[in-house]
Amino acid sequence: MKTVSDTQAFGGRQLVVEHDSQSCGCSMRAGVFLPPEVDAGAASVYYLSGLTCTEENFLTKAGAQRVAAELGLVVVAPDTSPRGDDVPDSAEEWDFGKGAGFYLNATQQPWARNYQMYDYVTRDLPALIQSEFDTDPSRQGVFGHSMGGHGAITIHLKNPEQFRSVSAFAPIVAPTQVPWGHKALGRYLGDDQALWQDYDSCSLVRRQPSQAHILVDQGGADTFLEEQLRPQLFQQACDEAGQQLTLRLREGYDHSYFFVASFMEDHLRHHAQALS
Repeated sequence: MKTVSDTQAFGGRQLVVEHDSQSCGCSMRAGVFLPPEVDAGAASVYYLSGLTCTEENFLTKAGAQRVAAELGLVVVAPDTSPRGDDVPDSAEEWDFGKGAGFYLNATQQPWARNYQMYDYVTRDLPALIQSEFDTDPSRQGVFGHSMGGHGAITIHLKNPEQFRSVSAFAPIVAPTQVPWGHKALGRYLGDDQALWQDYDSCSLVRRQPSQAHILVDQGGADTFLEEQLRPQLFQQACDEAGQQLTLRLREGYDHSYFFVASFMEDHLRHHAQALS
């Protein structure tokens, strides 16, 4: 692991680290916030960003460090896709390719060679964090925004013992039913839509609800609300599955990091309580 930067914040340290990922076959970056005191029992929360983002968006815009320092949470914010000159991309599209890994394991070429973000988030990155910072593997949570909210909920539902707490800001909850999802799942996974269900929060929660309390915040003035996000579908699926969910519609808020920062403290406290 290489430390790219190390900056003091609220008595803790905001790191950016770089390391080789076996899953993605390239060098990856992640932000790691270390609270003032980190011991072997420290809880860690993984934040997954949305389309077009890198690890930097969360570090500079979400305002998480103050509360994470108070709560003693290690917060890990990976990049959203593999990077590098040899990594395939779709440069003319902002919502596919680099910056749009969708936290899945691609099966179609040329994407399958590097776009293994599900394995990266669930295997490579936690192993690195636990070995370098001695965090407690039994106290991990995951949350995210938009595409990252999709990643957080699906990763939790598939790994409820590994990621015990979960929340999301404006998640893409039904990618099998919306344009962003059709583009990403169709090209990363192929035409067999039965395979898409493994990365759809609504499908997953109906099959395998968890014991966790899922927290979702959604901006009421989000321009993507009706076409791409459709949180009511997840509410219905959770109701049918008996999954505990708090879905809060925040009137007047949009899809931006102003919205994320406004409710970041609530989400960090949600995770700290669940992981205590």
